[in-house]
Amino acid sequence: MNHKVLALIGSVILLSSCQKEEQFTTATPSKPNVLIILSDDQGTLDLNSYGSTDLETPNLDRLATSGVRFTQFYAVAPVCSPSRAGLLTGRYNYNAGLYGNVDIPDHDPEGKSGMPTEQITMAELFKPAGYRTATIGKWHLGHSPEKLPNGQGFDYFFGHQRGCIDNYSHYFFWSGPNLHDLYQNDKEIYRPGEFFGDLMVDEVKQFSQPSADPFFIYWAINMPHYPYQGRPGWLEHYKDMPSPRREFAAFISTLDELVGNVLDHLEQTGQLENTIIVFQSDHGHSTEERAYFGGGNAGPFNGAKFSMLEGGIRVPAIISWPGGDLPKGEVRNQWAGSVDWFPTLADLTGVDIPNPTEMDGISLRDVIYNNAASGHDVMHWATGNPEATTNSWAVRKGPWKLLGNPQDPAKKLTFTEDDKLYLVNLSQDSTESKNLRMEHPEVAAELMMLHEDWLKDVLDNRSKLNGN
Repeated sequence: MNHKVLALIGSVILLSSCQKEEQFTTATPSKPNVLIILSDDQGTLDLNSYGSTDLETPNLDRLATSGVRFTQFYAVAPVCSPSRAGLLTGRYNYNAGLYGNVDIPDHDPEGKSGMPTEQITMAELFKPAGYRTATIGKWHLGHSPEKLPNGQGFDYFFGHQRGCIDNYSHYFFWSGPNLHDLYQNDKEIYRPGEFFGDLMVDEVKQFSQPSADPFFIYWAINMPHYPYQGRPGWLEHYKDMPSPRREFAAFISTLDELVGNVLDHLEQTGQLENTIIVFQSDHGHSTEERAYFGGGNAGPFNGAKFSMLEGGIRVPAIISWPGGDLPKGEVRNQWAGSVDWFPTLADLTGVDIPNPTEMDGISLRDVIYNNAASGHDVMHWATGNPEATTNSWAVRKGPWKLLGNPQDPAKKLTFTEDDKLYLVNLSQDSTESKNLRMEHPEVAAELMMLHEDWLKDVLDNRSKLNGN
């Protein structure tokens, strides 16, 4: 072997040694990293740790084993865009200025649709505190420059802007024209044939390389939202399962595998102990035609995506922080919601909230660490134009929940004209199978007043913002 080859080998060995040394001598950030993982259209009980017996979800269950999972955790809304707005701002979607799903640019040439840029997102919370901020995956919160991720506090964006894409062509298929939808920041990029799940994992790994500055990553995974495109190996694994549960299960396990890849990366780079990881679904499972009319599992609960019933808004939710002395493998039955992650993560990381009085959420620190009682007395949900009277809405106070104009896309429950106001007691019947309004008119009246007062505040605030 000649001296040039020996010198080359020596250089490679030295470079490798330096890289390893750099990896383990990089200063640990003074604040913990934060990784929020949001799944898309995942059913209320679609994890082994939530009682599913027909799925393989070892990596998400690994988070539950190393942290705390909630059994009464609520999405802000039963549909994608409003739910995401509430999560990122810590405010009910009406207060965050987003009433329904964001329209596509072809239907909204003036860019009016989307979450207003005046809203303070978690990225805008963490960035001034020294965090590197990124969102990977699905955005669906607006298309004009100020409403895209880079205009909402994120240093970096990789993913799709619209509500769903084919995971290999990266096209948004809806009523035509079909549109290519893959972006790196504001630049459209092309990676045809490459599985979007793998692209997301690569991006999360790259952004979360060890650094003296902590990272905040909002990883909005577009799974198991249709089109169901689980890995062939998982489709084979579930081959004896009836459709559409088979297709859904394969996509759930694919999602779980991707999460496992990122967890392994954080562990191998020595960052897992110093990373707070939050996982939840954006709302219940889909029963739409594109989703084979189902596949997800709400267990005993009625309702699904688009519904204010428990199957539409009650979601799996887990928090894990191995180095933060969080309880491990514990369950919290107190009710909470995704509006709470904003103040909770600010509390756990020691980051000041610039607008605490505008938060609808509350810190869950005492619930998580001390199993304290829920800090919520009342919680609200609503979608659609706030001035309309036919919108679906709900309000909960204690165990009592009043639904306005309820619907069940899963078609397990049917509602009559007398059910436009629908009262349930979740401590007595979490399936919400019977309307108790006539039996408890005083409770229905109290909750109706809570909803009307809240809605009046929403409309008053909207009027002020519009200068009226």
